[in-house]
Amino acid sequence: MQKEILLTAQGLKALEDELEYLKVIKRKEMAEKIALARSYGDLSENSEYDDAKNEQAQMEARIADIEVTLKHAKVIDESEVSNEHVHIGSIVTIYNGLIEEEVTYNIVSASEAEPEENKISDESPVGKALLDKKVGEKVTVDLPNGNQFTLEVKEIKR
Repeated sequence: MQKEILLTAQGLKALEDELEYLKVIKRKEMAEKIALARSYGDLSENSEYDDAKNEQAQMEARIADIEVTLKHAKVIDESEVSNEHVHIGSIVTIYNGLIEEEVTYNIVSASEAEPEENKISDESPVGKALLDKKVGEKVTVDLPNGNQFTLEVKEIKR
């Protein structure tokens, strides 16, 4: 059984928009690309055709992934969530002892994670360590390489 996938309203909208784009625009573009590559002749030695078919397969896999995510998605009602604990949808400012500075993260589901935008997954080492923590709490983060570092929760917002 597939587990429930928690999403923010913003994350749900982004996935719906991506799915719409892939189905309506990208599928048409791929069909045209494949038709053009097919027109080059012998398919057994046609690298353009092979590339287009591979790209199409990747796009269809992404569509299937999004559809499964949306089927099992539960949108977090942010009005029902307090700022007392860190949860998906929280914007949390922490003091990172490793780099000796404050950093602000938005805790999101794995499908919404964008580390370069400080949107980190609740399944990442930092996200997992911060879940359910309160302001003032310190937490040790275990990294996959065996190292550890300490974070202190400074502020929790929505």
